[in-house]
Amino acid sequence: MNQTNPIVEQITVAVIEDHPIFREGLAKTLSLEPDIRIVGYAGNGHSGVKLVSRVQPDVAIVDMNLPDINGLRVTQALKVVAPNTDVIILTGYHEEEHVLYALQAGAKTYCSKDISADALTGTIRAVAGGCYVINGQAMNEQMKQEWVEARIEALIGTYDDDMTARCFTPLSPRETEVLYAVIHGMSNKEMSLALGISRQTVKNHMTSILHKMNVRDRTQAAVTAIRHGWVRLHDDNPTTGDERVTDEATQTDMREED
Repeated sequence: MNQTNPIVEQITVAVIEDHPIFREGLAKTLSLEPDIRIVGYAGNGHSGVKLVSRVQPDVAIVDMNLPDINGLRVTQALKVVAPNTDVIILTGYHEEEHVLYALQAGAKTYCSKDISADALTGTIRAVAGGCYVINGQAMNEQMKQEWVEARIEALIGTYDDDMTARCFTPLSPRETEVLYAVIHGMSNKEMSLALGISRQTVKNHMTSILHKMNVRDRTQAAVTAIRHGWVRLHDDNPTTGDERVTDEATQTDMREED
């Protein structure tokens, strides 16, 4: 009597991470799991959104601090182009306030990069199974909402239905460009020329940035944005990140796209 190995239903995963060693090491580690299959990886947010839109993985692992757009904005974009893809945000630092931002953006969990391989694979399985994972605990929708309400009350003192939205105030793409220019020491005149907008528009964006971030000046805005991972000190061109796709089913080679 012939015996056949049972078919293992695999969780497809895309990795969006700009550091090649970490990205490829992560992909290699996850590939050792029989129920997890890496279907592609990308080196920045824009390439990552294109990748996920095309391959529609079960799970996308997204670095919080990407060179072009932060992981929160990538997550928001992924929920539009791939609504059935669950997002895991990885970060080099971990604060509960940031977990709130991640959940509001649409992520299922927000994990530190020092997470163990076993914990990460367990998180992937939990997320693919429909759970949120907060501080290592798998939660359903009701449990997650109760946690969010409790944390907001602890941070702010009160909670209402609009509080979560008010806690998460990401910068617009143009405001992010303006803040990058500030970080690199550009004047209003230089920003106007570089971005193709008037000086008054630059001033309007700065006013909006200061208001959203509740800070007094540009220096505080830059420091706060870097601390929260909304922007970072990075000179990479956001259009140069690589996007790689694997397809074991058709046995095609991994390829790199512009």
